[in-house]
Amino acid sequence: MTMQGAPDPESEQGRVGAEPGRTHVSAAGLRARGWTDGIVRRLLGEPDRLSAHPRFRSAPWTRMYRVERVEAAEQSAEFRSGAAFRSGVAFRSGAAFAARRSGAVRKAAGRRGREAVARRRREVLARILAEPIDVPRMDAGELARRAVEHRARRERESTAGIAGTANALGAPSTPSPPYSPNPPLTDPASLDRWKVDYLRHRLSPYDELLEGLSSREGRGRAAALLRQRILAAIAEAYPELVEECERQVRDQQLGPPAGEISAHSD
Repeated sequence: MTMQGAPDPESEQGRVGAEPGRTHVSAAGLRARGWTDGIVRRLLGEPDRLSAHPRFRSAPWTRMYRVERVEAAEQSAEFRSGAAFRSGVAFRSGAAFAARRSGAVRKAAGRRGREAVARRRREVLARILAEPIDVPRMDAGELARRAVEHRARRERESTAGIAGTANALGAPSTPSPPYSPNPPLTDPASLDRWKVDYLRHRLSPYDELLEGLSSREGRGRAAALLRQRILAAIAEAYPELVEECERQVRDQQLGPPAGEISAHSD
């Protein structure tokens, strides 16, 4: 098709606004409808007219195409297959971008989560190391008496728990033995163990240092460090219990002395 001659810039027939927009489509309008420059060249060829910019005379001429020709070309198989291809490419490109973005977001969130866990663990360990452990002081006789009472109370609770389970299962109950506040003590090692257990029970409020710390954040390690510090404080307050405290450290595999553990280690 032969293109019309370039209009006179001074002629109203050459202006964009001189002709209703519905009769012609500009190159920019074609791109908005899904056309590419290559498809325009193949299916439409030369523009039907050129229009000057209404305000800027120095601007490049605008290529204009008749709406009838554009709509007819858009019904062709070549245009439709090309549009479907371009739509698929755009969809796949957008989906790939969304997937990459989603993966990046998940990765960043995971990294922030791990950093928060490590920070929380360091804070708790530092607090455990810095917290002063105040061990209650009493003379040897008073400590022995309270340790024995504490041991007897635990045994009664354990026996009651077993009896309750047996009753629930229909087994006959057996009466608990009478409690004696001063049972015979023939095993000093057992008494030392009871003393340490009693003092650890008295120091159980320090478990609050572990509140809010999950197993994922290293609660087990923090609890071991706290037990280690408590046993070290008991040994310092009661030198006669050093051997028992050291034994419990070994049995519970609590690791090296507290001074050798850094609160900033991960």
